[in-house]
Amino acid sequence: MVRKLMSDAQWTTIEHLLPGKASDPGRTAADNRLFVEAVLWIARTGAPWRDLPREFGRWERTYMRFSRWSRKGVWERVVHALAGEADLQQLFIDSTIVRAHQHSAGAQKKRGRRHLGGRGED
Repeated sequence: MVRKLMSDAQWTTIEHLLPGKASDPGRTAADNRLFVEAVLWIARTGAPWRDLPREFGRWERTYMRFSRWSRKGVWERVVHALAGEADLQQLFIDSTIVRAHQHSAGAQKKRGRRHLGGRGED
């Protein structure tokens, strides 16, 4: 069974924004929540679409639907709806895991003699 990433409260917040409701023209969506969970799985893992677990359905159809929703601005509406609910209790940034290269802090470059491959030139 695929682990769900979205809480019931989050789903309630975005459910009315998604296409495929019975009141919408065209085809009624079979399971919008499972589809959104599939997209979240891809985003969380960074896996290619082809590696989407079968529990989410066929990757080709999932990708095509994701693409259509992107063109229609659905994802933008979803992000705006959920932006106010940011849960920063899970945010953790620590200098032991985030490091900048020494040159990004303005460190001086070492100016020593250069060795050019043993040709005796300095």
